[in-house]
Amino acid sequence: MLKAFVFPGQGSQFPGMCKDLYDAHEEAREICQAADRLLGFSLTDVMFGGSAEDLKQTKVTQPAVFLHSVVAQRLMTIEKPDMVAGHSLGEFSALVACGALRFEDALLLVSARAQAMQAACEANPGTMAAVIGLDDEKVVEICQTIDGVVIGANSNCPGQVVISGEIEAVEAACVALKEAGARRALRLNVGGAFHSPLMQPAAEELKAAILKTEFRKPFCPIYQNVTAKAETEPEIIRENLLKQLTAPVRWTQSVQNMIADGANEFYEFGPGDVLKGMIRKINPNVQVG
Repeated sequence: MLKAFVFPGQGSQFPGMCKDLYDAHEEAREICQAADRLLGFSLTDVMFGGSAEDLKQTKVTQPAVFLHSVVAQRLMTIEKPDMVAGHSLGEFSALVACGALRFEDALLLVSARAQAMQAACEANPGTMAAVIGLDDEKVVEICQTIDGVVIGANSNCPGQVVISGEIEAVEAACVALKEAGARRALRLNVGGAFHSPLMQPAAEELKAAILKTEFRKPFCPIYQNVTAKAETEPEIIRENLLKQLTAPVRWTQSVQNMIADGANEFYEFGPGDVLKGMIRKINPNVQVG
């Protein structure tokens, strides 16, 4: 029985997140207080008492989801994982879980990532849309026929793809995708075109921080968004992380490869349970906890 730990990304946040763990566990309090000190502001105040709107600020959202995920995983009594993966932002939590990054280094990278992405969103306005009911390949094929920048950004599970790019191009793609048979093609309430070429300025800004951060050899493989393959070499992990902001999230393929490599128990750590639903759709025969 091989165990896989998985970690969610941006969008899983909710008001009051992590407060129950903080109140009940000394270790959770220590981790959260360390995060507040490192960031130079009280992230936990916003997590515990802020509104949904407060939590939607990118500089808050990403570190908040990361922190909740790390705390949840640290408190679990389950043995160490045999493999890990994270969806987009969740990859940073996964890197901590497998020992490739120190918690402190990962938190600072997440904070830098959030601020760089916010600046890129303001400089290059864009959007994303969820497409339901078409194969990944068909979605990519149709996006390639649209004028402007629009790509398949997140392959979440069979029949569910998120596209990303320039606003007009995404809207035109939604029309074309519905004409091609998509049950739904709806714009998402997001601040920019994540995992598309429009994030290149953010990737450049984050590059310096990633290059000066120490990456260690993980004790188990991490299945990274960019390749969907098991990675254990620190420099390859670093290189994939450099590409992550502008490349698609290959989540379906990551989970399929984890299962092919023996994973039959999946545990999600973090706010919400969106990944559990995706994994059940990818393969209903594996155990999800």
